Amino acid sequence: MELKPGYKLTEVGVIPENWEVSTVGQEFEIKLGKMLDAEKNVGIPKPYLGNRAVQWGHIDISDLPTVPMTRSDIARFRLRKGDLLVCEGGEVGRAAIWDAPIEECYYQKALHRLRALRGFDSRIMIELLHQWSDRGLLTNYVTQTSIAHLPREKFVEVPMPIPSPPEQRSIATTLSDMDELLEACDRLIAKKRNLKQSAIQQLLTGKKRLPGGDGEWKVKRLGDVGQCLRGVSYEGESDLSTHDTAQTKRLLRSNNVQDAVVVMSEVQFVNAARVSSHQLLREDDILICMANGSKALVGKAGLFKVEDGYQYTFGAFMGCFRTDSDLANPLFAFCLFQTGQYRDYINNLLAGSSINNLKPSSIESLEFPMPSFPKQTEIAAIFSDMNAEITTLKQRRDKTRALKQAMMQELLTGKTRLI
Repeated sequence: MELKPGYKLTEVGVIPENWEVSTVGQEFEIKLGKMLDAEKNVGIPKPYLGNRAVQWGHIDISDLPTVPMTRSDIARFRLRKGDLLVCEGGEVGRAAIWDAPIEECYYQKALHRLRALRGFDSRIMIELLHQWSDRGLLTNYVTQTSIAHLPREKFVEVPMPIPSPPEQRSIATTLSDMDELLEACDRLIAKKRNLKQSAIQQLLTGKKRLPGGDGEWKVKRLGDVGQCLRGVSYEGESDLSTHDTAQTKRLLRSNNVQDAVVVMSEVQFVNAARVSSHQLLREDDILICMANGSKALVGKAGLFKVEDGYQYTFGAFMGCFRTDSDLANPLFAFCLFQTGQYRDYINNLLAGSSINNLKPSSIESLEFPMPSFPKQTEIAAIFSDMNAEITTLKQRRDKTRALKQAMMQELLTGKTRLI
C-alpha cells in the first residue's frame, strides 16, 4: 500500500505522521455506574440515568427513575458537567455528554462514565464512537449473550487516533458549528410540533370550526369506531432475540413510541409462534403504551406506518387501537390520542391505583365528540399537511446530520486537515 507523503499506517488505519495512537483507557478514566438491586440498595432516593436515557449526542431526562443511594454511592456515582456517558449494553457505544440540565444526577451500571485524563475532547470522542459503532469496529471488544455488552476491561483496550492538540481544537470548533446548525433544525421542528398540538386542541374540541360549518358533533366511544388489541405475551429471554430469523417477528415496545411517532430502531425479535394474525400491525394502527413503571408514559401513542415491508408486532405491555375506516377516519382518530382530553382520561383512570396498567376496554370506553365523516377527513387532511411539513424538516435535519458524519470521517482520519 502506497502512502501519501506525511501519512503513516497504524493499527487504526492511515493517519497523519504527527498524530499518535493511544487507547480509550489511556485517554479516559472509565467507571461503570450503580448496580440496581432492590433488595440491597439502601439510602436516599436519587435520580439516575439508564441506558435508554442516553441517545446519540443527547440525554433524555424527561422521566428519570430513582434508586436508594448511600453516602459512598453519592460520592462515587454523582455526575459532573462534561462527563461522557457511553452505553455498555444494547446499542454498544452510544454516547452523549452530561451538560448538567439538573443539579444532581447519577448513573447505573449499564453505562460507562468517561473523564478525560490528558485533555482529549469528549465531543470528538462521541464522533469516534459513532463511527466505530456504524462500521462495526467495536465487535471484537463486545461480549455477546442475548444482549451485546462492552466490558470495561475490553473498552480500555480500544485503539484510537490522537490528533495534535491544535487540530483537536479545530475539529471540535467545526463540530460545534455543525451541532448549532442541527440544534436550529431541532428548534424549528419543535416549534412546528407545538403549532400542530395547538391546532389539535382547537379543532378537536370545537373551539375553532372549519369554514362551511362542521355540522352536528356526536359523542362516541372509541369502541364504536374501532377495537383495542392487547400485545404479544412471551416467556422471558427464551422467546426474545436480537436477531431477525424466519422464526421471529419484529417486536415494538414502549421505547419505539417517540413524539407520537412509531420508530423502527432498536427493535427486538419475538418467537413468531407467539404472534396471532390480528397482532400483526397494519397501516394506521395506533400503538399505545398500556403499562409502565411511570404513569406519565402510560397512554402515550404513536401512529404506525408501513415503511420497510417487514411485519411488526407489539409487546405485552402495549396495545393497538385499530380504527374501522368505514366508521371513522384513522388519522382523525389518532389525533384524539394527542388531545388534553385524552391525557385527562388516562390520568383519571390511573388515579388512586398502585398499578399503572390500562386494559383494552379502558381505551374502548373513552368518549369523544366527533363530527361527520367528511369533516373528520377534512380535519385529518390539515394534520396530514402539518405532518408532511414536519417530515420535510426532519429530512433536512437528517441530511445535515449525514453531512456532519461525512465531514467527521474526513477530519478524524486526517484525510482533510484543518491546520
